[in-house]
Amino acid sequence: MLEPLLSQLNSMRIVLASSSKQRADLLRSTNLKFEIVTSDYEENLNPAEYTFSEFVEKTALGKLNAVYEKLKNDSRKSDFIIAVDTMVAHNGRMFGKPKTKEEAVKCISELTQSNIPNSVYTGVVVWYKNKIHTFTEVTTVYMAPLTNAEILAYVETGEPMGKAGGYGIQGVASTFVSRIDGDYNNVIGLPLCRLVLTLKNIILS
Repeated sequence: MLEPLLSQLNSMRIVLASSSKQRADLLRSTNLKFEIVTSDYEENLNPAEYTFSEFVEKTALGKLNAVYEKLKNDSRKSDFIIAVDTMVAHNGRMFGKPKTKEEAVKCISELTQSNIPNSVYTGVVVWYKNKIHTFTEVTTVYMAPLTNAEILAYVETGEPMGKAGGYGIQGVASTFVSRIDGDYNNVIGLPLCRLVLTLKNIILS
């Protein structure tokens, strides 16, 4: 938890560089006061050129830099900017957010019909006083097998769209996630415990 540093942090301007409602809800659970500024960063890195951790950290850094440029001329300067990127890795491949139902069906089919768990990588970049603090959190997710009919029905719920790996563990997908190894919040999109530890270490250092 952030106490007893919460009052100090809440006197600062803290910016979450994300349009994700799930991330904002998780961060609000800490009672931290922050504002949301969305990034217009074009996520176009070539996955073949990076490890999974490098990819999410580089993408998060791109989001952070875009928001920093938006805010740098504000009369009240930012104290913290937090940027995040999440993707799913499975069988040596990266899975981002499906853009069509067809992509979602293909993604969920691969994740649930191979008997191989997937790994959720979240890269977090924190800017504070012109210094960058970066980390990646990884959670392993095991899924029960789904039939083709079940996969189609899941995609029709609309839940896969806009979510890395095409599933939302906090929603309908919880019915076919058999277990996880690691931080549950990381699968939602924000490794809250490690982020809080990072903020505390920055303030106390």
